Amino acid sequence: MKKSKKETFEDIILDILQNNPEAQLPFEVLQNILRVNGKKDNQRLKDAINSLYDRNLIIKRKGGAIQLSPNGSDNNRSDKNTVVGKIDISRRGTGYLIADGYDEDIRVPSKHLGTALQDDTVEVQLLRKKGRKSRQEGKVVNIVERGRNIFVGILKKQGKQNYVIEPDEKSAHIEFFVLPNNIGDAQPGEKVVFELVDWVHPKSLPEAKIVEVLGKEGTNDANLLSILAENQIKAGFPDEVQEFADDIDREITQQEITRRRDMRDEVVLTIDPDTAKDFDDGLSIKMLDNGNYYLGVHIADVTHYLPRNTVLDEEAINRATSVYLVDRVIPMLPEVLSNDVCSLNPKEDKLAFSCFMEIAPNGKLVDYSIEETVIHSNRRFTYEEAQEIIDGKNHKFSQQIQTAAKLAHVLLDKRFREGSINFETPEPKFVLDENGKPIDVKLKKRLFAHRLIEECMLMANRTVAKYIEDKRKESNKEKSKDLFPFLYRIHDQPDLDKLKNIEENVKPIGINFHIDSPTVSSKAINVLLEQIEDTSLEMTINDLMLRAMSKAEYSPDNIGHFGLGFKNYAHFTSPIRRYPDVLVHRLLKSYLSGKPSYTYNELKQLGSHCSERERAAIDAERDSVKLKQVEYLSEHLGEDFEGVISGVMDSGIFVDLKDIHCEGMVRVSDLDDDYYEYDEQRHCLVGKNHGKKYQLGKEIRVKVVNTDLKARQIDLKLVDDGS
Repeated sequence: MKKSKKETFEDIILDILQNNPEAQLPFEVLQNILRVNGKKDNQRLKDAINSLYDRNLIIKRKGGAIQLSPNGSDNNRSDKNTVVGKIDISRRGTGYLIADGYDEDIRVPSKHLGTALQDDTVEVQLLRKKGRKSRQEGKVVNIVERGRNIFVGILKKQGKQNYVIEPDEKSAHIEFFVLPNNIGDAQPGEKVVFELVDWVHPKSLPEAKIVEVLGKEGTNDANLLSILAENQIKAGFPDEVQEFADDIDREITQQEITRRRDMRDEVVLTIDPDTAKDFDDGLSIKMLDNGNYYLGVHIADVTHYLPRNTVLDEEAINRATSVYLVDRVIPMLPEVLSNDVCSLNPKEDKLAFSCFMEIAPNGKLVDYSIEETVIHSNRRFTYEEAQEIIDGKNHKFSQQIQTAAKLAHVLLDKRFREGSINFETPEPKFVLDENGKPIDVKLKKRLFAHRLIEECMLMANRTVAKYIEDKRKESNKEKSKDLFPFLYRIHDQPDLDKLKNIEENVKPIGINFHIDSPTVSSKAINVLLEQIEDTSLEMTINDLMLRAMSKAEYSPDNIGHFGLGFKNYAHFTSPIRRYPDVLVHRLLKSYLSGKPSYTYNELKQLGSHCSERERAAIDAERDSVKLKQVEYLSEHLGEDFEGVISGVMDSGIFVDLKDIHCEGMVRVSDLDDDYYEYDEQRHCLVGKNHGKKYQLGKEIRVKVVNTDLKARQIDLKLVDDGS
């Protein structure tokens, strides 16, 4: 029998109070929670309260508030057979619990989600399976920890005084209500960032408070700032942080110069993108009389200006990394530091932390030292300018650039011989108009000048990690994590299931990539990448291989770096934009001076946090690229593009558009020349009547038929290829 609205109100009120036994709820709050609208609902609410009172389930307090009575408590809840994990909620409102010890995510139907939101850590009660082979389902019984601090959505007005926020798909699965006094300056139709105030019952809406207005829906600023908020990233710095940064003493005293190694008379150069505003690494290089290279990698001494346990340091920890969107940088440090005080700007004296390396002609490290320095950058080069010199253009600093390029070739060859994986994934570069609208898109050109800087930085990063191993050897405690704890950049073995999927995908096109053991060698991966080089499959297999790779992380537990093939590796070279590098600088300085620094447990916690924020930054950067690709193709609806099939599913085929490296989908329902079935063994779609195949790597021509800016999706349709 269907319950009346009064009975439903009674159930909800009792449930709210049982979850909050000390709370006293005023009548007005109940009106908002239950979305009471009009005289009839108002009377039903009063009737429900009176009914609960008459049954001695609630107490009426002064001013009309109600509270749970001792008789209203619920002692029948069971905490047996529960599991704790992080919840992922789909667009349709179905939850999937990611929990240790379960190969498959636990499905939580929408009716059992309770008041859980995306990324919350929740306790789920396991429900009885409907059959032996059916999927394990569960019911949320407790919110252990909220996963998100901020959400993003569009403010909408309903009625005279009612406001709701429709969240973006990636933010939350349910609308929020906002009280008029929590709206601030926001106007209906604007994108806003908001916080959760409270969510007292699943049959009510959660309550929100608007904390930032991003702009009118659909504008460039609103779109890009929304991406930041979706990934829990804030653009602006709090006033107290900005003030602290502005007040930092930037003078380099003679006393400070005296205690450092003075490199101001040595040639130091920086090589960066033409758009760069912060320069955190410089190079010096010369040949020694014994024929060895003497390379100096000079890194901005950020820790000199970033004291621990300050508002500035706390903000840097929270951010953990700079974020590079298509049209802007969200820096880890305020610009007065990142672009001025710490930046190794040309023709200025700057404090640096330097790694000096003597390297034999075969690329082997012979000797090294790590020292605090003062430098004076002689010249700022762009990658393009450096490449011209590598290619033979005469310049005042030709000798230094040519010597560095020669060393980079040696280091690169040695690295690949020793197991480093050779990934080359093209990146799109957008030409934007004054409103941030993409008017052209090209693939970034990869120069050897990029490799030059990479190899020098990799060498410095390896060397500082080697210093820690050498310190432990001196103490005869090589493997002690408690002695000289350090923060490594680690990279585990790739996902075998994903590698087997690549094996299955390339088999039908005649490429042998065999996985027959629990581990895979980097050599086998490089052989595959060489086989598909300069073919239509190159981009696709590179992407699939990158997805198969484990995510690199920061940890005091050194397991080595699989992708680079290094046993010891740390991030030392970018403290302006990465907090782990700040930690590495502090650790090195403390050990060089014989003082203790961070503990193992502190590094474990900080490493985990920095890894998590790095993943959020990468997601935001990818989302911004995808947004601009969708915006660009929105102006090219109906146009044809050459593409390569980059993925095949039973629902359709993914196509990577050449020249702009952008992926869209052709739905199987739009393949109307035949009835297509998915061949799981051969990973392709096959026409039932004519046998036409669509498989990975096939070059096809497609038309852009639809774009969805909100979902950042591109719909394609096949142009008849005549095959």
